[in-house]
Amino acid sequence: MPPKNRRVAEPEACDQMYESLARLHSNYYKHKYPRPRDTSFSGLSVEEYKLILSTDTLEEFQEMDKSVWKKLQEKFAPTRPEEKHKAWARVLSRPRT
Repeated sequence: MPPKNRRVAEPEACDQMYESLARLHSNYYKHKYPRPRDTSFSGLSVEEYKLILSTDTLEEFQEMDKSVWKKLQEKFAPTRPEEKHKAWARVLSRPRT
């Protein structure tokens, strides 16, 4: 076991370091130099990041990335195998616009 009463080689430097860490921990500089707006390097706010990273938004982006052909296949895909020919008949019978 190390001795309980250890001497620090440089007590002033140790005190300075402790005070500096205490200021960082207590957000001293955040309160001393407040930002006009909470932003990041990209300029987005926290709320905007939450919106972008939400599951719904990510699903929308994934949907946007799909090809037109894949979207059409999913849109007209029948739920049961016997409806497959009916689904294609509906697609082919629609007039083109």
